[in-house]
Amino acid sequence: MAVKTELDPAIAAKLKRTPEGLVAAIVREHGSGDVLMLAWMDDEALHRTLSTGRATYWSRSRQEYWVKGATSGHHQHVRGVALDCDGDALLVTVDQTGAACHTGEHTCFFTELPLGDQS
Repeated sequence: MAVKTELDPAIAAKLKRTPEGLVAAIVREHGSGDVLMLAWMDDEALHRTLSTGRATYWSRSRQEYWVKGATSGHHQHVRGVALDCDGDALLVTVDQTGAACHTGEHTCFFTELPLGDQS
């Protein structure tokens, strides 16, 4: 049997990509529901994620694929992937091992911004 090496055309047809061919991937932790990070996927990264269960992203700065945890040991084991109603964002639900943020924080969203007067 041949190994499938590309994203299912039915899924690919639903994606609305940036001009660079990317879709935002919002990553949340399965157990806590915490939003851990935002990363980017192209068709190949999404295919790798869906077929292996290991979160794979496209690094815009390094211009290469990266599997979360391959060098840090802070792995993301994928529990599910959902596409938003517009097709321009993915919600990746993971079991997170270690910190999600490259700073060592549990989540990349640890800097709270002050709100103005809400009255």
